[in-house]
Amino acid sequence: MNASPSLSDSHSRMVSYLRFSVTDRCNLHCLYCRGLSEEHVLPHDHLLTYEEILRLADIAWGLGIRKVRLTGGEPFARKDCTRLLLSLRERFPELNLRLTSNGTLLKPHIKSLQEARINAVNLSIDSFDRATFARITGRDLLSEVLDVLEALLAAGIRVKVNAVAMKGVTDVQLPSFLEAIERWPVDVRFIEFMPMGSGTLWQETIFLSADELLQKMQELARLDAVTERHQDQGPAQMYTVAGSRGRIGIISALSHHFCDTCNRLRITSDGNLRTCLFADAMTPLRGLLRDASVRNEDIAAVIRKALATKPVGAELLKAKRAIAVAQGHMDSIGG
Repeated sequence: MNASPSLSDSHSRMVSYLRFSVTDRCNLHCLYCRGLSEEHVLPHDHLLTYEEILRLADIAWGLGIRKVRLTGGEPFARKDCTRLLLSLRERFPELNLRLTSNGTLLKPHIKSLQEARINAVNLSIDSFDRATFARITGRDLLSEVLDVLEALLAAGIRVKVNAVAMKGVTDVQLPSFLEAIERWPVDVRFIEFMPMGSGTLWQETIFLSADELLQKMQELARLDAVTERHQDQGPAQMYTVAGSRGRIGIISALSHHFCDTCNRLRITSDGNLRTCLFADAMTPLRGLLRDASVRNEDIAAVIRKALATKPVGAELLKAKRAIAVAQGHMDSIGG
């Protein structure tokens, strides 16, 4: 296609990063994602096929997107997810290809991740305490996830650990997170709990701000801010800790937003384009992908048009902070 390899919105923010939720299915039931709500999953024919995802990746590459992340739900809850990873790498040798997983189904696929030359894997580990992990996720699988973490590192794959910050959980278990970066060369990143979807446990009394978290951590260890930001760093403010192999990161999605540097788009598992995590507005792409008369150029034009109205999420947050700011659970949006 003849599109210029650049993509920007009406706020002059350059977009170079696309996240695909390959499935809304997950074998865990995390309180901050699905919460206590009844579980509903999409019919299989509502999901984008792998061929449709690859076609969208082709279109995205033509628009200048160079970083793609597969997420879910749990990506490996969908059959043959590694086939998609390998196909993406074969088609786009220079693509910055990443994966987010809860780790519980990942171990048999590590060799395939090596073959796909995956750039990094983000593992969701909200607690290094077995009982707390089981309470948050609904399953006692912490030991299996830690085995996967070590296996990924042994295979030479970069690992980041994502933990949703919750008052009464994260703040009282900070020593174990500091022990983790002493033991493993990983980035442990704390993400502020976001009021996404219905049925989760989000409330002000559970919310642990980045500032509160940083203050509590500084009482336990000396943290030195990483001032040099790399293009691939993402929204986390990173800190080194003396004597540790890994680093600490804090993602302040609510208290100190980073909307002015947002560079990402999301494709939901049922094929909708979401330009902002906090906005309900979505642009359906599945029907276009399944219409043989619609060309890649036509879909690219639709993406550009949707991006022209990409909002500033902080403004939505300010208006709707007291309630769930967006419809749909994180497992189908792709977080």
